[in-house]
Amino acid sequence: MTLIKTISGIRGTIGGKPGDAFTPVDMVKYAAAFGTLLKQINPIANKIVVGRDARISGEIVTSIVSATLQSLGFDVIDLGLTTTPTVEIAVPDEGAAGGIIFSASHNPIQWNALKLLNEKGEFISAALGQQVLDIADENKFEFAEVLKLGSFKKDNTYFEKHIQKI
Repeated sequence: MTLIKTISGIRGTIGGKPGDAFTPVDMVKYAAAFGTLLKQINPIANKIVVGRDARISGEIVTSIVSATLQSLGFDVIDLGLTTTPTVEIAVPDEGAAGGIIFSASHNPIQWNALKLLNEKGEFISAALGQQVLDIADENKFEFAEVLKLGSFKKDNTYFEKHIQKI
């Protein structure tokens, strides 16, 4: 099993031991680190856009990461099954703090990943990527109290919005 932690995101094979593969524990850890970084950058921003590819693990990854982000106080907008560029467009359209794409691109079926976007819908910089890794390594995240939990909504309109923008 494999877990690859880089400045461009977290990717790995589903299943296995935490820290050695892309497990639910790792999904929570890195999603919490990314959300914490976004709150440090913009403490009043409270939305994150997520979307996924068609991998078997996509719905599980979406559920785990979305719940983690809600636990940090973010309102999660789930585009569902969509393309990377569609998520990139939705982030600024929604005024979101950032976005996450669940996709391991060309890798085989057992892989998945968190591809991290800034508030412009662009992949985060190397410096921000390193900060995510540092926050995760040090477990420097704090979850919201119950009355400050975020919400979750599905929005399947962005594929059409993307086509209209083109």
